[in-house]
Amino acid sequence: MQQRKGSPFKGVGTIALKEAADHMTSARMHLIMLLVLLAAVGAVYGAIDRIRETTSVDPYLFLKLFTVAREPLPSFASFLGFLLPLVAISLGFDAINGEYSRRTMSRLLAQPIYRDAVLFGKFLGGLLVITVALLTLWLLMVGLGILYLGLPPSLEELLRALAWLGSMIAYAGVWLALAIALSTVVKVTATSALAALSIWLILSVFWSMLTPLIAGMIAPINPYDPLSIVRQFEWQQMVARISPQTLYGEITGILLDPGARSVGPLFMSQMQGAVMGAPLPTMQSLIIVWPQISGLVATLLVLFTLAYVSFQRQEVRA
Repeated sequence: MQQRKGSPFKGVGTIALKEAADHMTSARMHLIMLLVLLAAVGAVYGAIDRIRETTSVDPYLFLKLFTVAREPLPSFASFLGFLLPLVAISLGFDAINGEYSRRTMSRLLAQPIYRDAVLFGKFLGGLLVITVALLTLWLLMVGLGILYLGLPPSLEELLRALAWLGSMIAYAGVWLALAIALSTVVKVTATSALAALSIWLILSVFWSMLTPLIAGMIAPINPYDPLSIVRQFEWQQMVARISPQTLYGEITGILLDPGARSVGPLFMSQMQGAVMGAPLPTMQSLIIVWPQISGLVATLLVLFTLAYVSFQRQEVRA
């Protein structure tokens, strides 16, 4: 077997920038981001109205922009948790099989680059678009908060909001990696899009309904054992965390609520020495949700590895 010469990442930057430019100028991306923007601005305006009605003093008032909602609209964080997967899937469902259907893959690989650069470039290009869009949206929300609340965020609030922004990028990266993996395995673009949307619907909408049933079968409640209730709840949490949306919700709940101390049941023995209602430092909140953040990153890497292995084994014909 002939040994490869040069770096396998040669050309990654060029492909990533070209892919990002194609996404930025596509009508599909413009329509989806317009939908996200309108939904997000509506949620923030509702949150600002709710915050103005509050008379109590809150040192973390700025963070409530992302979590407070006015009926019937959900909060800004909930909107992004629901819509970000759609944005990521729309960017990646035809990343590989689209090149085959347009018969441009052979021309692309005829350039002095390896397959590694093609797959890495397409993933990084999509992730770059998502990062730019989220950063722009995040800055817009911060600007609206300063404009309508009349006060800037504190350093603690800014650090928490930035940590949450990073977790959002990881969350979107999971769905982008899933879409690219399906576009690598499935040859038809419409089928890969339908498969990605089906997985999104199951994990985002129906999974919360299935987790109590699955936990009940694994750890049924024993009426003579009070601890069996706790065991079933722990199993329910473990099964629910298969969904990236559950991990995203737990990260959001801890990072944007400094008073939150746990993502699971909190016993009195764990509260010894703690001041009730006292906010946690940002680093402590990050430590609490570090397993969830690691889970998102690990899922992203596993999905991308599956796409990489599948793409490397495919035969490309002119």
